[in-house]
Amino acid sequence: MYRKKIICKYISKQIKILYSVAYVTFKEWAAYRSHMLVSLFVGPTYFLVQYFIWNAIYSQQESLSGLTLDKMLAYYGIVALINYCIMDFADWNLQMLIRTGKFLTFMLRPVSHRFFALSQKIGHRILGLMLEFIPVYLIFYFVFGIKLIPHNFFWSSLSILLSFLMMFYVDYCIGITGFWLIKTGSVRKLIHLARDVFSGVYLPLSMFPGFLQKILLFLPFQFISYVPARVFIGSYSLAGYEIAIPHIVGIQALAVLAMWAISELMWKAGIKRFTGVGA
Repeated sequence: MYRKKIICKYISKQIKILYSVAYVTFKEWAAYRSHMLVSLFVGPTYFLVQYFIWNAIYSQQESLSGLTLDKMLAYYGIVALINYCIMDFADWNLQMLIRTGKFLTFMLRPVSHRFFALSQKIGHRILGLMLEFIPVYLIFYFVFGIKLIPHNFFWSSLSILLSFLMMFYVDYCIGITGFWLIKTGSVRKLIHLARDVFSGVYLPLSMFPGFLQKILLFLPFQFISYVPARVFIGSYSLAGYEIAIPHIVGIQALAVLAMWAISELMWKAGIKRFTGVGA
């Protein structure tokens, strides 16, 4: 009974910290909301380019890699919207704190920086949901006529939530490399490019060469965009494997746990190298 009270008290404290940090981050970014509104043009413009490209490609065929034109356009629309939900800046923020020595202040705080950064992301993306996701969804619906309705609302929502966490842990691991590297700009750009390509942002992974698809099965990137997009559509296939939606979401959850474990190991190794230079 006593242990249960301690656990409940700890959880309550963490929720209060999460709420406070998320709320402050929400208010902070709301003051600069004009910066976020620029993305209202980026998403639809990128989709418009995809619209013309795939209309030209599908003029010669009805299906490609098991996807019809409608499903292909829905895929790109879903990926664009998912990116508004999961966009992350944890890697840049962490490496900046390490490089300047300001990370020292977080070592003295009674809350881990990773939890603090996750709370920041939640507040930032709640604002993004209001200023980016909803307006762009309406543009897709009324301007392009793309009715993005999930095949199963529960599994789609859960998959996007797991995608949110996967994006955070992948980017946070990139930020942790700042403990070893003086400047991580080039590394960040390279990994970001690989992340976007191999997560299915530019092209559905089912259209990649067969040998590469088999490799992508074991990488975390597909769980960022490709898996939630396919769950949204209602079918998943990669490297010749067709997996039921509940099963692939379950695998996605295990992948998130594995990525958390990797971030924990990297954190413990990296924190030993921090010297506070520049503080």
